[in-house]
Amino acid sequence: MPRENQERHHYSEVLEQLKTCFPYPVSNPVMDGYFIHAMSRFLDKVDDLKSAVPILGLGDQRPYLNSQASAFPEELSTVQELTGVLVDYCRGMPVWGHPNSQVNVVPTTSIPSIMAFMAGAIYNPNIIWDEYSARFAEAEIEAVAMVSDLVGYDPQQSGGVFTFSGTGTIFYGVKLALERLFGGRLMQQGLREEVKIVASASAHYAKLNAAGWLGVGMRNLVAIPATRDSEMSLPDLEDYLRQAFGAGEKVALIIATMGTTDAFGLDDLAGIVQLRDQLSQEYRLAAPPYIHADAVIGWIWAVFRDYDFDHNPLGFRGRTLRALRDSVLRLSSLGQADSLGVDFHKTGYAPYISSAFLVRDRRHLTLLCREPDKMPYLYQFGHYRPGIYTLECSRPGTGALAALASMRLFGKKGYRVLIGHIVEMAQTLRERLEAHPFIDVLNDFNYGPVTLFRVYPQGVEARQAFARELSDPAYREALERHNHYNRRIFELVRERAMRGEGVLLSWTNAYRHADYDGEPGPPIAALKSFILSPWTDVAAVDLAARQVVEAREQLAAEEGSEQ
Repeated sequence: MPRENQERHHYSEVLEQLKTCFPYPVSNPVMDGYFIHAMSRFLDKVDDLKSAVPILGLGDQRPYLNSQASAFPEELSTVQELTGVLVDYCRGMPVWGHPNSQVNVVPTTSIPSIMAFMAGAIYNPNIIWDEYSARFAEAEIEAVAMVSDLVGYDPQQSGGVFTFSGTGTIFYGVKLALERLFGGRLMQQGLREEVKIVASASAHYAKLNAAGWLGVGMRNLVAIPATRDSEMSLPDLEDYLRQAFGAGEKVALIIATMGTTDAFGLDDLAGIVQLRDQLSQEYRLAAPPYIHADAVIGWIWAVFRDYDFDHNPLGFRGRTLRALRDSVLRLSSLGQADSLGVDFHKTGYAPYISSAFLVRDRRHLTLLCREPDKMPYLYQFGHYRPGIYTLECSRPGTGALAALASMRLFGKKGYRVLIGHIVEMAQTLRERLEAHPFIDVLNDFNYGPVTLFRVYPQGVEARQAFARELSDPAYREALERHNHYNRRIFELVRERAMRGEGVLLSWTNAYRHADYDGEPGPPIAALKSFILSPWTDVAAVDLAARQVVEAREQLAAEEGSEQ
C-alpha cells in the first residue's frame, strides 16, 4: 500500500489497544470482568456446537486444501473476532466424554485439571527453575512423590519430571539406560558403539522414535515376539539375552509394556526383572540391562494394589472383579522397574500433555546433568533446578499441576470407581459381542477397557476362522478378504455415529500379524472399542453391539442385491 494512503497512528495509541488483548496484571474489576466475559463467550459458543453426536459441529470435514496458502496477517484483529475464529477450529473435534465415544485412548478431562491448565495458560510458569515457576515447581515434586507412593517406589528416594509425552518418558528411559551402561560418559563423548534396546513386538512404536532420535539406530531395536495375550514372551526374551550376552553384545535397556495401546497387553515385569538379575549374575555383567516400564496406560491400575477384593466394597460384578484382580497381579510389580512412564492424559483424566517420567533412585538423574556455568543466566538462586538435567529447557507447569489436581480430586477411591466402571462396561460389551457366533473378541484374555473384535460374513464361524487366520498360510486369502470386510463394517458404523445414530469406534490396521511357522504373514485388522468415559453406560454398550450386527446385516443385503 502506498505510504500516503496509510492511516497514521503513533505506536502508543496502538499499544493501548493491544493491552486489552492481555489479562490485566493487577486487580481491575473492569478488565477482569472483560476477561471473564471473553472466556464465557467462547465457552458458550463452543457449547452451541454440541449435539447428540459425539462430534462438535456437523458435516464440516475439511481437506486442508487452502491451509498452506495462509499468509502472515498485516493488521490487528480483536478478541471478539478471534473468539469466533477459535470456535470454528473446534468443529469436528470428538467429544471424548460423550457416552457414544469409544475411540482409542483419549479421556474426558476433570474440571480441576482444566483449571490447572488455565492457571498455566494465564501465568505461564516455566519449570526449568523454581524462580520461573514458584509453586508450580512444588506441584511437580508433590505429583512425582504421589505417583511414586502409588506404584511402590520410595518417595524419599525416587525422582522424576513431567515431560512432553509418553514418547518423552521413553526418551528419558533410553537416555538414562545408555548413561548408566557407559558410566555417564555419553553426555560428553557421544555413542561410539552399537548397543541394543529390547522390547516386545507389541510395544508402542515410540520405541522406534527413541532408538532413531537418540542415535541407537532402529536396527538395534530388538523386537521380542509377543504371546497370544500381547505380552512379551519370556522364553524368547531369555533366548535372545543369552545369545546377546554370550556374543558380548551390550544390551542397554529392556522396555516392559504395562498396557499395550491396542489390546491392553501386560508384560510380566516381575519375570523380566528376575530374568535380568539371574542372567546378569550368570554372565557377570558389569552393567546389567536397565528396565523401563512403559506404564503410560496401565499405571493407574495400581490404585487397586490394596483394594479388598474379597469383600469388594465397591460392588463390582464378578467378571469385572476378576479382570481387575488379574490386571493388578501384573501391575503391582511396577515398583521393581528402574524407571517408568505415566500419562495422566490417558487414564488419569487430565488434558494433553501431562506425562511424567519417574526413576526409582533419583541419584541416577545426575548422569544427565550439565554444568551450571554453561547456563550463566539461570540458577543463581532457588532450590529446585531440574533444567540442569532435563532434556527440555522450557517446560510448562500445566501437566504437573493438572496431575496433582486429578490425584487430589479423585484419590484412590475415585480412580477405582472410574477404572472399575470402564472395565465393567468393556466386560459388558464383550458379553454382548460373544453372544454372536459371527463375532470373535480377539483380546479376550486382556482385561482392560479396550476390546478388539472381528466380524465375519454369513457361513463363517468366527472363532474357527480367527484361529486359522493366525497360523494357516492356506487361509491367507480369506484373512485379507476378512480384513476388507471388517473395514466395511467399521465404515458403516462410523457413518452412523457421525449422523448421531450410533457409537464412534476405532480401527486398527494390525492388531497382530499372522505367523506362518516363524515367517510373518499379513496383518490382522480389527474393530476397536476403548471405553474411558464415565458417561458410557449399558445403553451405550448395547448400542455399540447392536450397530455392529446391523452393519453386518446391511452389508449382507447390499451384497445380495448385487448378485
